[in-house]
Formats: sequence, structure tokens, C-alpha cells
Amino acid sequence: MKQSILVVDDESSITTLISYNLGVAGFKTDLAHDGESALYKIKSQHYDLVVLDIMLPKLSGIELCQTLREEGSKVPILMVTAKTEVEDIIEGLNTGADDYITKPFSPQELVARVHAILRRAQEEVRDDKLSTGSIEVFPNRYEAFYEGELLSLTKKEFELLSYLVKNKGLTLSREQLLQAVWDYDFAGDTRIVDVHIAKLRDKLEEDKKDPKYIKTIFGFGYKLEDLP
Repeated sequence: MKQSILVVDDESSITTLISYNLGVAGFKTDLAHDGESALYKIKSQHYDLVVLDIMLPKLSGIELCQTLREEGSKVPILMVTAKTEVEDIIEGLNTGADDYITKPFSPQELVARVHAILRRAQEEVRDDKLSTGSIEVFPNRYEAFYEGELLSLTKKEFELLSYLVKNKGLTLSREQLLQAVWDYDFAGDTRIVDVHIAKLRDKLEEDKKDPKYIKTIFGFGYKLEDLP
């Protein structure tokens, strides 16, 4: 059975382009041109993924994503935006989007990102407990604790933290993290790694200028300290 993707954008030329290329890649697509109709469709039928533009009439992509997450929907969301400022990217990710892509983008990159998100969503995680210092991660339960307190993490924040803890003590490049957590096998935008690292530090570090756990290895990437 073909996987089903909802494409949400108020520009018909964009939805047609995306739908065509996803169709060529073997996906079944459905379309919505505003946030309210997209919300109705997502609630009334199953989709394996939503390609969601930020700028929409009636209900913005940010508002739609936030509503879905607050109501418990775990449908993977690829946010599409013409904006390139880090603040705009953070806003989309903070609402629970799994990834973002900025216009203009190539059809090949779009399809690659969709495949990557779906592969990650279908992977089974182990039930082992991962830990370092005061951080405890339970992959199969999708729960992480710091000093005994449950952390409020987005899906990607959780997956990044899990990977860092699993590879504690190792220096990991941004490209390694991009491939491992976002499953990209092409040269993607490593800013998404930096954004998520900053968000994790907000929740784990008492002093972000002198972090105890997530160390920056300048010119290379990051390392999570292996602490007793």
C-alpha cells in the first residue's frame, strides 16, 4: 500500500509541483489549501506525513502544527517556509515539526527529506535505559529525565538527545548528527543541528556558556560528556 501524504499550501502551483514529484516517488498525495481544511482532513483520515507551508490562510502552519501536537497527533510534519531566519525555523520546530525545508527547494531534496522522516518514524527503538550523569533516557517509552524530572522534549530533541547519550564521550560532527537523527544521506543544512543543540542546552545546562554536558568541539561538532 502506498504511503499517504497531505500537501498543504495556498499556492496551487506549489501543491501541484510537490504532489507530482511525490507521486513519481511512489506516494499517494492529497491536497489542502488552507489550515482549517487541512486540520479537518488530518482529523478525519490517516496520513503518513504532512508537508505543511507556514504561511496559510485561516490557520497558519505554525498554529496547525501546534494544535495537532497539543491534541496528541504524532503525524510526521515537514514544514515548508520561504523564510530563512533562524528565529522562524526555531518557531516551526518548537511547535513539534519534525523537519523544515526552505523555498526554493529542489524536488529531489524534498523527496529525500520525506523519505528520511518516514524511515525515522518507522524505526523501532530499543527499550534500554541510556544515561550519563543526571540524564536518563528511555528510548522505547520516549521519556527522558534530568535530575529525576521528566523533560519536555519535541520528537527531534528526544532523538538527538538519545543519540548523543548513546554515543557519550565521542566527538560527533554536525554531518554525522544530521545523518543519524534526520537520516539525511546528502549535504543538508547543518543549522538544524545547532538549533536543536541550543534547545537541549536550554533544558540541561545551568550555564550555557560553560556547559557541563554538551560540549562544542569548534570547527567540528559536539560531544556529550560521559559522566558518572
